Amino acid sequence: MSSCTQLAQPSSWSSTCLLVNRKTDFFGESQVHTATAEGKDLAGASGLFHKTRENMELDSPPGRPAVSCKGSELYTQGRVFTFNTVEINVQPSVKVKNGAPMSIICHADISKSADFQLKHNFTIFKDGKLVFMAVSDKDDARYEVPMARSSDTGEYECTVEAGGKTKSSNSLHVWVTGMTKPILTAEKKEVLEGEVVKLRCELPEEVPPLYFYFRKIKMNSTPKEKYVFEAYKNYSEVEFSVEEGDNILQFDCFGKRHVQREFDSSEHSNKTLVTVREPFIKPTLSVKPSRNITEGDRIQLECSTVVARMRDIEIILQKNKTILNSVRDEKVLKYSAVATLEDSGEYLCKVEQGRASKSTKVNVVVSELFPKPTLAASMNKLDENRELTLSCSISGFQRAKFSVLRRNSNGDVLLETSRNLTMRVSVNDTGSYICKAEVKGIVKESKPIRINVYAPVSKPTLSVVSGLPEVVLGKPLQLICRSARGTPPITFKFYKGNVTKETVTNDTYATFLDENVGQNDKKGYKCDARNNHSSGVKTSNILNVTVVVPIRNASLGSIPYGEVEEGSETAFLCSVKEGSWPIHFRIFRKADRDVLVFEQSEHADRVMWRKGTMSRQDTGTYYCMASNRANVDVKSHPITISVLPWLLTRQVKNWQDSTMMETTIQDLTLRVLRWSTLKLKYQRLILTKVINILASIVMFWEQLWACCYFLNLVDIGTCECKSRLCFLCVTVSCN
Repeated sequence: MSSCTQLAQPSSWSSTCLLVNRKTDFFGESQVHTATAEGKDLAGASGLFHKTRENMELDSPPGRPAVSCKGSELYTQGRVFTFNTVEINVQPSVKVKNGAPMSIICHADISKSADFQLKHNFTIFKDGKLVFMAVSDKDDARYEVPMARSSDTGEYECTVEAGGKTKSSNSLHVWVTGMTKPILTAEKKEVLEGEVVKLRCELPEEVPPLYFYFRKIKMNSTPKEKYVFEAYKNYSEVEFSVEEGDNILQFDCFGKRHVQREFDSSEHSNKTLVTVREPFIKPTLSVKPSRNITEGDRIQLECSTVVARMRDIEIILQKNKTILNSVRDEKVLKYSAVATLEDSGEYLCKVEQGRASKSTKVNVVVSELFPKPTLAASMNKLDENRELTLSCSISGFQRAKFSVLRRNSNGDVLLETSRNLTMRVSVNDTGSYICKAEVKGIVKESKPIRINVYAPVSKPTLSVVSGLPEVVLGKPLQLICRSARGTPPITFKFYKGNVTKETVTNDTYATFLDENVGQNDKKGYKCDARNNHSSGVKTSNILNVTVVVPIRNASLGSIPYGEVEEGSETAFLCSVKEGSWPIHFRIFRKADRDVLVFEQSEHADRVMWRKGTMSRQDTGTYYCMASNRANVDVKSHPITISVLPWLLTRQVKNWQDSTMMETTIQDLTLRVLRWSTLKLKYQRLILTKVINILASIVMFWEQLWACCYFLNLVDIGTCECKSRLCFLCVTVSCN
């Protein structure tokens, strides 16, 4: 019976307990052990001994600690120990042969304060799984494996617990080399040709994943091998087909497994013997009258065999992989034909039943009775309405039945049943012709010959692909030459002037692309056509092509320019610097949207539009656009027209006298000097008059400049003066 005597003062939480175990305690001694512990750790100390033989309880009621103990004591006064190391090793070595004994040894190196005994709890793990447990007062424990297997390969680790302390060793890899000998079984010991042998290979005591290798061993030949990977089973099954010529077969198997980037192999299994029976004998193939015959003779072939059972038996006769005849559920096959040269070659008789197959071959030679005929023509290329003669002959052989035929996609057309054929041809007689010769029922055919009958070409026509005989400057010109009649192929030649540009052979037309068309190109184009007809070359008419020059530099002006009097007439002039006629002119006024106000086509480089009565609504920005057959719109720079009331514009007429102008300006100058002395209403009147005078001056010079421009005396774009008459207006308007 165990007892616990409290030695500490009631008021002290740090107390001393004397643990007494009159039975065999944790340390294996039947005596009194003492141990001291801080009260706050007593409960924790009790948890270190959960693996003692008897239960231990520690109670600490409120107010004062009290301890009741069952089983062994934890510490005795003056008995202290510590783990130095825990080691694990294997005997005889870390590499153990399959089937040999193996010992896993766990050793604890412990230092003690005195010579006393400890109980050790030894636990050994393999790959993290518990495989061994022992309790001992010795420093080591042994895990004995009487016969090591490959499944014992792995990472081993041991843990030792003693006196409430625990320590683990490092891991140790143990490799059990070799594997158990596999066991091979066959589903049948006797099979027929064409059947399969089912095999099962098992590796007892081995743990997947595993690789299984099966071998089919036949005398005087290399074994055939198959392998299967099994991820979850320690056995595998395969099938081997039994082929023609297999008599006595042997099978075996062996296994492999993957260990640390290496393969471990088992020894080979027992050899299993399988006997093979023939379902039928090799067929016999006979040829009558003999294997060497002449064209026209009848050849007979017969293929036979002896079978164990008639069910599903099939005999097939082949020549060059072409099946000539076949029978099912019969022992004999017969084939007969009139021999031709094409019948020479190798014949194959094959007997099949299920997967079983056997065959026999013979060679047959057929001698030629007469050579192939030859067809000759008086001409291969000729004009229509000419006479053609075809002749058929056999070298060194006269006794034959001849016929001349024309090839047709729907079948040959018989033309003559004699050696020769003469006819007057048309274009429709163009085609391939053959002749046939027959002797003793053997028909032979000549090589075909090609006859071409030609109709003369008609005079070709030359035109521009786009339609109109014109081309835009800078763009290529494509011409097409056609001949409405004539047997192809037709050879077309294109000329520019008298220079040959291109030669094309085609059926009925040809095209030519001229990429170098100049503005001043005046050379005409023509083409000629010819074929194999004897009539020769036909030439087209000369085609003259107009070169369309695109519009360049459109400009817009007006008279008067800038500001015009309401109700007066205004002339707009739209002109281009370059472009082929006719030119289509359009004048637009910009408002919320562009409004077309004038449109006209002219055979000239300019157009004038007279706007009779100008209104306030005509105020705005104007521009013109010009285009021609080049289909490119060219836009001018805009001009601004302001339509002013009559009171603002009448001063222009009074200012034509220069003396009056000078006096008025002097008068205005004096008025400006007295500006500050005037009342506000007089200042407004004077300011309005100054504005009117300035506007009149500007309008006068604008009208002068517009007049020069209208008379084509000045270039609007460059301000270049074309005459001395316009020097003044250019000086004023451009500067």
